[in-house]
Amino acid sequence: MLRIQVAQINPTVGDLQGNVQLMIDAARAAGAAKAQFVVFPELSLTGYYPGDLLEDEAFLAKVEAAFGELLRASRQVPGLHWVVGLPVRRAGPGKRLHNALRVIRAGELVLEYAKQLLPTYDIFDERRHFEPGADAARVLQVDGTRVGFLICEDGWNDAGADYPVNPFARLRDAAPELVISINASPSSLGKREQRQRIFSAAAGRNRLPLLYVNQVGGQDQLVFDGASFAVETSGQVAWEAPRFESACVTLGFEGGRFLLGNEPPPPAPSDDLPTVEFYRRQIVLGMRDYARRCGFRQAVVGSSGGIDSALTLALAVEALGASQVAAITMPSRFSSTGSVQDSEQLCRNLGVELVQLPIQAPVAAFEQSFRASLGHPLGGVALENLQARGRGTMLMAFSNAFGHLLLTTGNKSEISVGYCTLYGDTNGGLGPIGDLYKTEVFALSRHLNEAAGRELIPAAILDKPPSAELAPGQQDSDSLPPYEVLDNILKLHIEGPRLPAPEREAAAAFVREFGATAQGAAEVLRIHAMVARNEYKRRQAAPILRVRGRAFGCGRQMPIAAVYP
Repeated sequence: MLRIQVAQINPTVGDLQGNVQLMIDAARAAGAAKAQFVVFPELSLTGYYPGDLLEDEAFLAKVEAAFGELLRASRQVPGLHWVVGLPVRRAGPGKRLHNALRVIRAGELVLEYAKQLLPTYDIFDERRHFEPGADAARVLQVDGTRVGFLICEDGWNDAGADYPVNPFARLRDAAPELVISINASPSSLGKREQRQRIFSAAAGRNRLPLLYVNQVGGQDQLVFDGASFAVETSGQVAWEAPRFESACVTLGFEGGRFLLGNEPPPPAPSDDLPTVEFYRRQIVLGMRDYARRCGFRQAVVGSSGGIDSALTLALAVEALGASQVAAITMPSRFSSTGSVQDSEQLCRNLGVELVQLPIQAPVAAFEQSFRASLGHPLGGVALENLQARGRGTMLMAFSNAFGHLLLTTGNKSEISVGYCTLYGDTNGGLGPIGDLYKTEVFALSRHLNEAAGRELIPAAILDKPPSAELAPGQQDSDSLPPYEVLDNILKLHIEGPRLPAPEREAAAAFVREFGATAQGAAEVLRIHAMVARNEYKRRQAAPILRVRGRAFGCGRQMPIAAVYP
């Protein structure tokens, strides 16, 4: 029986020594389990994705030195094959690197395979740095079992829809008994099911059992959920690793079947997590890793008494711990008494310190200075934005003074249409809920309360009409359609075919019905124009944790100075 250790690790981009240690630790565990293979994710040595670090000669030299460390360490476990992902130099015309897989054993390189299909869609830009590998399969025989190899995108084209080359077909012709695919597949809503559907179909069509090894952890805007899995020739998923956590699991492979110990593994769950629970776990892991990797132990949130800041605060507490999170309420002359009281109750529920920093005096000083210098009073949007910028300045001052990561609290609905203030509520180092539509913010907030079995987010916050409270009696509905309407328009416009099919059909039907009248059609066009007009704000905003199929940031690249249809 072939024993394979699945090393679902959480590498950090650029932390070569840290990544090497993760790999050595997993290899030692594999050796103790008497495994013949330990399999790491795609680009596991550098972390995914190194970006333009790959153009830095000093970085590439460190990669080569780190690979040398792995070779030396492999001598300590001589019977073990290490399957490692890393960038490898190449000669000849084209890009100077391959995105490669190397198999090492007892200090020797025994196989190298270069990724053939280099994605350039959505958040990917691998062709920027890598040259495609040769159209050829690589197979290694270990203890009487022929093992073939793929790297991530190479396995996504078995239906032949996206590339003229199909590495899976070439591999089938080489007749391995098992395929190992190493991956760095970022998580988004429905992605786990998509991976399993595509690779299960490919394994079944080609009659090839397959082991899919994915990385886990948050890296900048992306979150990797792990969820490594094994598929048998029937196309049935035989085993799945935990989601959103590191895992090292030793699987057996014999006679085309996967085993856990000497028994078949328990069946993989057929259903995904509920959507709101998926959002919670994705955001919490992404926030925790982002803070840790950027050197922050603590976070601060501006607490307005509204739903967005309440949800952000609750998720930060789960990610970092209540003692590591601070909340700041900054009432102005337009703030309701209830908003301050709601913030106080929220922080009591969460066990978070609440600091009160009123902004009336600094805003009044700005107003007076502006009038004195320019002979013009501030009012309207200029005064509203001055308040938001005063709050943003206070929050950044707190961040600078005490070393907290400032979390911005904007949601996708408001960010889409520019219902936010540059250098005000857009200030911050990370936007945890920036890929959640407003209706999803409410749904996730209620879910947190239900999961906790108590009121984390007060009912008063959940039930009040959304408002920026920058003018007397102001409500979001003064400027925007109801969020149920706005969110359906935005989903179809921003994500379109990337929406899960049921969500796409529901949004399309809603927009068709809503736009059937002249007034509704005009409102749809107005929302589209607002999205286009506010691209410049999104370009300057904090990174957003991606949870859906198309998030603002690297996954949606639109021009700022353009005429939109």
